Amino acid sequence: MKIGLIIIASALITAFISGLFGMAGGMIFMGIIAVFLGVAEAMVVHGAVQSVSNSFRTYLLRPDIRWDILGYHALGAVPAIIILLFLSVTLNKAQLYLALGLLPLILWLPKNWLAGDAEKPAHAILCGAMVMGLNLTAGVAGPALDFFYVKTSLSRLEIVATKAMTMFVSHMSKIAYFGIPMVTQTGLGTLPPLWVFIAAIPAVMIGTFVGTRLLHQLSDIKFRDYTKYLVSLIGVIYVFRGIALMG
Repeated sequence: MKIGLIIIASALITAFISGLFGMAGGMIFMGIIAVFLGVAEAMVVHGAVQSVSNSFRTYLLRPDIRWDILGYHALGAVPAIIILLFLSVTLNKAQLYLALGLLPLILWLPKNWLAGDAEKPAHAILCGAMVMGLNLTAGVAGPALDFFYVKTSLSRLEIVATKAMTMFVSHMSKIAYFGIPMVTQTGLGTLPPLWVFIAAIPAVMIGTFVGTRLLHQLSDIKFRDYTKYLVSLIGVIYVFRGIALMG
């Protein structure tokens, strides 16, 4: 009961954060549920909750979706799925937290080293491959996805809308990738009870709605700055968590 309530409350708060910034909420939610669940179970729960959050955010911002960019993402994502089906990479909890913590470093790469731009077809294809690969291994890919969007000329609404659709597809793939082997081996007994998933749906929708409404009040410059520093702070916390689990 207690764990279920924590999952629902976390889903509400992190959906609000994702609605406002288009990312970071997924990183926080994964870090919380990984404390209480096994890695495979956390991946399935995370995928289920985040797909509701991202699909609702996609609906709210549907006029701003850049479908041309999404098409290039798909060209990179499909080969990544095929490769990982053969490799079957699964992280333990220490590796999971370290991966979550180190991902934000991507956002601090000097622009003259490597400047990701999702508006360029080649970059968008690479983005699709990286996001799908990271989502099927570390469970989240927000910082990597943001790396390809933070330096584009897109508006904050186009960024959040297009990223939401990208992550919805990625999370659905993650549910299948981890869920099918888990159900085959252990069934559904290791997952939280059904009422947790049912209660999480309105919680996620409320958080997403409120966050998305506030998004309209931010300027594009403040949106990019807040996002970068927020995920970096979360990353530092997760790195220390991962080191502690290794000790």
